[in-house]
Amino acid sequence: MNADGNSLHQRARIHAALGDPARLAIVDALTLGDASPGEIAHDLDMPTNLVAHHVKVLSEAGLVTRGRSEGDRRRTYLRLRPEALATLTPPRLTGVGRVVFVCTHNSARSQLAAALWADRTHTTAASAGTKPALRVHPRAVTVARRHGLHLDPGGTRHVTDIVRDDDLLIAVCDNAHEELTGPVRPRLHWSVPDPVRADTDDAFEAAYADLAARVDRVAPVISPTISSGVHHD
Repeated sequence: MNADGNSLHQRARIHAALGDPARLAIVDALTLGDASPGEIAHDLDMPTNLVAHHVKVLSEAGLVTRGRSEGDRRRTYLRLRPEALATLTPPRLTGVGRVVFVCTHNSARSQLAAALWADRTHTTAASAGTKPALRVHPRAVTVARRHGLHLDPGGTRHVTDIVRDDDLLIAVCDNAHEELTGPVRPRLHWSVPDPVRADTDDAFEAAYADLAARVDRVAPVISPTISSGVHHD
């Protein structure tokens, strides 16, 4: 089994260990501090033999370790390994030179996504379209300004003029994702509804909120190799 397979196997074991309510309660208790098995049994009103079983499962999954008390050497304390919980997140994406967001017209979603990415991560970001419009949609400019971001009203580009080999291409609309099937192909797809269809402030605000949540979720798993600053070409 390769390294990725080993990682998946370990993550699956941790998920399985946490799938029991009693074991999850033990992990919750140990999140705040260490405790002896007897203290866990008392606090959770659980038989000691059942605590011993659950602790064994958690230990085998790499979630919990034991340590001998420096006072009463007959006593042991359980300690949570938070780094094991951290492995439940998806593996990091490495070798990303730049993040490029693509939609059809490069007039709203991709522009907002690139501005959000640059603002939240302080790294370069770009946007493009498969059929770029002549200008950024005024409502996109407005919602960006409302949230402290800047969009260049005339800064639309075609995807073939933007994408480089080491770019992480993210399609933020279904049409772009389905159209780009050749050498230039999105690695990730965010199915964000087109706010231009409704053409209301609420629709653009909803698109902004959707993109912001996705940026916050994906940014931590990116390992960029790029310098700071927004890329405009």
